[in-house]
Parts: sequence; structure tokens; C-alpha cells
Amino acid sequence: MTKLKVGVVGCGSIATHRHLPEYFQNKEVEIVAVCDVVEERATAAAQKYNATAYTDYQQLVQQTDIDAVSVCTPNYLHAPVSIAALEAGKHVLCEKPMATSREEADNMILAAEKAGKVLMIGHNQRFVASHQRARQLIEQGDLGKIYSFRTAFGHGGPEGWSVDGASSWFFKKDEAFIGALGDLGVHKADLIRYILGEEVTEVSAFIESNAKQNSNVDDNAVCLLRTESGIIGTLAASWAYVSAEDNSTIIYGEKGIMRLEDDPVYSLVVQYKDGSTVNYELGQIQSNESGGQTNTGVINHFVESILDNKKPLIDGDQGKQSLEVILAALESHEQKKNVQI
Repeated sequence: MTKLKVGVVGCGSIATHRHLPEYFQNKEVEIVAVCDVVEERATAAAQKYNATAYTDYQQLVQQTDIDAVSVCTPNYLHAPVSIAALEAGKHVLCEKPMATSREEADNMILAAEKAGKVLMIGHNQRFVASHQRARQLIEQGDLGKIYSFRTAFGHGGPEGWSVDGASSWFFKKDEAFIGALGDLGVHKADLIRYILGEEVTEVSAFIESNAKQNSNVDDNAVCLLRTESGIIGTLAASWAYVSAEDNSTIIYGEKGIMRLEDDPVYSLVVQYKDGSTVNYELGQIQSNESGGQTNTGVINHFVESILDNKKPLIDGDQGKQSLEVILAALESHEQKKNVQI
């Protein structure tokens, strides 16, 4: 059987810890090309996976033996690389946030439609077992009417994760466009939309850059969100949770409270109004701190979507809707007002 031939653009931490090993584990895939502006990184990845090394992504996407491309670059390159790959007839898996503006996101979606290719955004929180079970329980009415939520994603910052440490692109506005909100907050915006099965329609936000030196992007943000049915809640994103990561979500409903990734043993705990509690041991959420993810589910889903010719769970439209929440938060902070989506 012919394998799906894949190229990876960007050989930093997200590629070396997630995309490349997960493609390598997938029996349907052959890694044929890698690219990085730092030649040593591209060469090291190429040697490890027996691939061809490039330093120019334009050259990689033009290769006729490549079927699909992972975009693992700094945020400002997500749209240009994705569009170039789509226009060259490749399927694309792009890291989050998918773009730095609505216009870029729209252009990516349009390029995918024109090419008739899969465009998927790497929102891995949708593949976490506790999150999938929570969505299912809410959908079937287990909590009754949902009133409120709070969700947070925070850790000590990307300097411990990024291949460039404290001098990483994550801290540079011209390359990152946005800080903790884009790195972590957009994950939770996507998660809340997914779990509740509703769109966010209104956002208010406080955003600060008060924790990191040599940085000109946000490192702490707290947002108030309202959904289309009137569910209200908070979303916090931070690079200043110095002693431990927080990746928890709490859902408050008519019949009980649901705690996701909030307990050291049980990844989902449902506390019912009648006093009963149900603990779900579904495996802990994998994080950078826990030695890296062995399998996020993202790569396998992308590959499956291509081979089965079906729309991925997080296509361009879904990626854009989650980006919209973060763009609205920025606008709210700048204009000191609530912003409608």
C-alpha cells in the first residue's frame, strides 16, 4: 500500500516532540521532507527520519512527492506557509492559532476550498478523553441546563518548552502576534465551544504583560465569555503559573458540577445536586510537564481525514471561530468595552 508522504515545515519543539514522532508512529505515513530556517535543525530532523532537508518552505511545498504538510512555524508564518502548500496541492495541518487575523484565516479557508484539500488546525484539546466524555454527557442532558463555566490554561511560560528558550519567537510580537492568549487561550476558546456545542457571542477581557522580561506580548489574560444561549464564564491564559500547570475546566449546570482535569487521579469528576459523585478515570491530560505527549490524536485524525476523504473535526472554519474569540478579547482590552462576535 502506498503511504501518505508528509513534509514538516518548522523543526522546533512542536515538530520534534509532537508532529514528527506521531507521524513516525503512524503506519500509513512516510516522512519525506523537513524544513527549518536553521539548517542544523532541518539536517538533524532529516537524518533522524531519513528525509530530505530544506531551509526554504517554498521549495518543500513544490515537491511533487509530498501529499501533506504540517505547519509548525512561528504564528506569523502560519497563513503564508499553509496557503503556499494548499496552492501547491497539499493537504495542510496547521498549528494554532491558525492565523494572525480574520483575513488570513479566510484566505487559508479559501485556498483549501479551491484546492479541494484538507485544512486542519491542531487543537489537540478536543482529543482528550475527559473532554470528549464531558461533551457527550452535556449533549445527552446529564447536567441539565448549563449556567456557567471557568476554564484555565497556564504554566511557567514557553521558555521551558521552546527550542530557543528565553529568546524564543514566542516573546516577539512581530513573529508571535500574540502571547499567552494565542499560545494557550485559543486552546480553551476552542475547547469551550466544543464541550458546550455553542458559539461564543460576546467577549470582555483584561490582558497584561507583567510576568516576562524581554517580551512584548501578553503573558496574563482573563476573559469573560457569553455563549449564544446565555451561558457565561471565564477563560484564563497565563505564562505565570510558576510552580505547576493548570489545564482545568469546570462546568456548572442545573443538575451538578463537572470538573475536568482538576483532580490528580480522576480526569473527570461529576458532582451531582443530590450529593452523589461519579469519578471517571480516563487517563490524565498529557502536558509538556509530564514528559511530552506520546500521542495527541491530532496527527492520526489528520491522516485519517485525508485517507477517508472526510472533513476533519477542526477544519478551517472551526479554527477561525476559535481565533475569533481571541481577536475579540484583544479588541475588548484595547477599546475597554465588550465585543460582539
